[in-house]
Amino acid sequence: MRIAEVPMSERSELTLPDGVRLHVEAYGPADAPLTVVLAHGWCQDRRTWKHQISALRVLGARRPRVIVYDTRGHGRSGATGLGGATLGQLGDDLAEVLRRYAPTGPIVLGGHSMGGMTIMEYAHAHPGEFAQRVTGLLFVSTTAEGHTHTQYGLPARIAALMRAGETLGAGVLARSGPWRPHRAVLPALRPAVRWLLFGDDYDEDALDLAMRCFGRASLRSIGAFRSSIGAQQRLDTLTALADVPATVLVGERDRLTPPACARSIAEALPFADLRVVPGAGHMLPLERPHEVSAALTAIVERATPARRPRRARRTTSALKKAA
Repeated sequence: MRIAEVPMSERSELTLPDGVRLHVEAYGPADAPLTVVLAHGWCQDRRTWKHQISALRVLGARRPRVIVYDTRGHGRSGATGLGGATLGQLGDDLAEVLRRYAPTGPIVLGGHSMGGMTIMEYAHAHPGEFAQRVTGLLFVSTTAEGHTHTQYGLPARIAALMRAGETLGAGVLARSGPWRPHRAVLPALRPAVRWLLFGDDYDEDALDLAMRCFGRASLRSIGAFRSSIGAQQRLDTLTALADVPATVLVGERDRLTPPACARSIAEALPFADLRVVPGAGHMLPLERPHEVSAALTAIVERATPARRPRRARRTTSALKKAA
């Protein structure tokens, strides 16, 4: 499977209130009836959504505007300070993206992993805006309960030791500044990333892209977001969104956000459609792009406002005859 070719985008930068610059890309017509905003996961970037951006092009007149961006400290966006490396800040960043790039009209939000948690934070901190604008949700390989269900596919004792080591290492990386992982280190990390993020059947191109994204994340971002991600609890927030149509996708062999995470999200959202993808891991947008694209397309089609048919104008004489 080859990584999908993505059409040319409109690229720009958004300067946030604390001075951090976000790299933002927009696709599709500016006057589209609906806007889709996609948020990527921890240590990844906007390229995670390449297949889905391409898939939405085929909707013709109902094609949405698509906005993707690199989270602070990731991809082409600017570095973040330690104080800004929280999910709460990412929720506020998403609010700024929406105000700048989708100020009016209905919105569909999609989030992978940390991106899904970002959407939950946006809903929690900006409930009025969310209720007024959001007409559809796609949660992919994410959780609303921090590391509650994360066992890395290992026995409980070993998982606890691994989490302790991960937490300690994250603290060290958080203080390592805005530098990125050295290229020479990435090949050595590849087997661990493959085991942690991918399931039984994966494509080398997908793993290559995941590794390139990982190489663009700053050491501070790799470490500093860990604490906030592990502590988040937002099931109550999701319960308040019960009337929003949603789809929740998870890989059967996801070691980071296992199916238990997706089930709790779906239970909090009565109108959610839960799908467990057999044999798949954590990187569903790259690992199972067709399933994710189909789910997103279905949400977009359902959320797009119907175009009213044009009525032929009736002349005064015709009206008199009808009378």
